[in-house]
Amino acid sequence: MASIIIPSSSSSSSTSSLLRSHNLSNNKQSFHQIASIRSEGVSIRSSIAKFSKNPLISRGSSWNRRSRSGGFRCSAVDSSVLPSALLFDCDGVLVDTEKDGHRVSFNDTFTEKELGVTWDVDLYGELLKIGGGKERMTAYFNETGWPENAPKGEQERKEFIASLHKRKTELFMVLIEKKLLPLRPGVAKLIDQAFAKGIKVAVCSTSNEKAVSAIVSFLLGPERAAKIQIFAGDVVPRKKPDPAIYNLAATTLGVEPSRCVVVEDSGIGLAAAKAAGMTCIVTKSGYTADEDFKNADAVFDCIGDPPEERFDLAFCTNLLQKQYA
Repeated sequence: MASIIIPSSSSSSSTSSLLRSHNLSNNKQSFHQIASIRSEGVSIRSSIAKFSKNPLISRGSSWNRRSRSGGFRCSAVDSSVLPSALLFDCDGVLVDTEKDGHRVSFNDTFTEKELGVTWDVDLYGELLKIGGGKERMTAYFNETGWPENAPKGEQERKEFIASLHKRKTELFMVLIEKKLLPLRPGVAKLIDQAFAKGIKVAVCSTSNEKAVSAIVSFLLGPERAAKIQIFAGDVVPRKKPDPAIYNLAATTLGVEPSRCVVVEDSGIGLAAAKAAGMTCIVTKSGYTADEDFKNADAVFDCIGDPPEERFDLAFCTNLLQKQYA
C-alpha cells in the first residue's frame, strides 16, 4: 500500500477541550462520542523518503523517478487495466470548501434565523466527522440543546433542519457562482486525462446535489460538467462512511468496483471507498491533514498541476496494475 504523508504545520485541538470552550460542560456525552471520533496522530514523514521505500516501487518497475516537483509519474502503463471510472469526492477534493464555504454559509443561516449559534473553525472541523449537513446540524442540536425558537416535535424538527439546510445551500451557491472558491490544483488536469482515455468520471458526495452540481458546472465548466455524473445528497439513505454512494455509482455507471479509483480527502470518505472495494487516493485538505489514512492506497497533499504535479492518471492506473500483478 503506497502511503505518502505530507507534513502539516499545525495539529487539531482535542475534542474535549474544544467542547469546553463552547460551554458544553452540561452535556453528559461529548460531541466526540456522537461523531465516533478518535484523534489518532499521523506520523509525519517525508513524502519522498516514504515513497522511495514503498514495496510497490522497485528499480526494475515501471515507475519513473521522482519529478522535480516532488510528484510521481508512471510509464509503461498497461492500458488493459486502465481504471473504468474515476470517482471524486466534492468538498475538500474538487474545492477546499469547508472552512470558508460551507461553514460560513451555515453560520450566515444561523444568524438569519436568529438561532444564537456560531460554528467556529475548530468546532466545525469536529462536526465534519459526521457526513451530511442535515445530519450534522441534527447531531449538534441533539447534543448541545435545540434553539429556543426551534419546534419541539420530531417531524417538525426534521422539517426545520431541512429548511435551514435549503437556505444554507442557497447562500453557498452564491459563493460558488461568484467563483470565490477555486478548484484545487490538478483536478481539471486529472479529469481531462481521464476523458482522453475514455474513462468515466463521477462525483460522489454527501453534500446537497444542487451545491455539488454548481461546483462542477461553474468551476469545471459546462463541457466537462456534461460528461460528469453526480451522486450526491440524499440519493442514498446512508451516507459516508457507509459505502452506499460508491456502490450506487459503480452500479449506475456499469463498472466493477475493483476497477474504480476514488479520490477522497477524509477518513470517512476513505472508509466508504474501501468498504466498496475500490482503490482510494487521499488528497489531504485543510481540515483532514491530521487524520489517519493508513488504509489509503496513496496519500498526497493535492493532485497538483505541472510543475508542482503530485500524481497523474498513469499513477492511478499503476495502482490498479499492482492489484492484477
